[in-house]
Amino acid sequence: MITIIDYGMGNLRSVQKAFEQLGFKARVSVDPQDAVDADKLVLPGVGAFKDCMHNLTAGGFVDPIREHVASGRPFLGICLGLQLLFTESEEFGRHAGLDLIPGRVVRFPAGMRGEDDELKVPHMGWNRIRLRNPSPLYAGIEDDSFVYFVHSYYVVPDDPAVIATDTDYGITFCSSICRRNVMATQFHPEKSQSIGLKMLENFGNL
Repeated sequence: MITIIDYGMGNLRSVQKAFEQLGFKARVSVDPQDAVDADKLVLPGVGAFKDCMHNLTAGGFVDPIREHVASGRPFLGICLGLQLLFTESEEFGRHAGLDLIPGRVVRFPAGMRGEDDELKVPHMGWNRIRLRNPSPLYAGIEDDSFVYFVHSYYVVPDDPAVIATDTDYGITFCSSICRRNVMATQFHPEKSQSIGLKMLENFGNL
């Protein structure tokens, strides 16, 4: 069973439907015990980092997430679910994250320019990912595939070896990570059409 954590923030049903479309059993749950018992755990998220950490803590999910990761069972973070894995975020102040991946979350710098004009923040729409380090999430995925992004902040891991893909948007930033059983994407696989579904299928088959 794939358990998708419901802590009040995130596009949960679309993630669930994507897994079910692929033939996997997936449930959205507000019960921390379901996270403890899950074969595979998914942490999606949209919104502000501080609010999401507050909701995870209030919902009793912090320890179950850490226990699941420590057990070696597959874990997938999506969008803010990637950022929450890190040590801290600078979004609206400095706020502590789950600290499962050492590093920080920072905002795109002002005044970034593309080939012709200034780039807007948030980074929204389709962009390419470049494969940097091995991850089972990308089995059968070609380098420079297009995926769908919506974000104003990005992660900076302390250890570059955890960077599974990077992407260019004014700067080169980490667009996904992989460390042993922990995989997480800044982009939305559930919104990335056939490429994203292939990634979710890879995760479901672990």
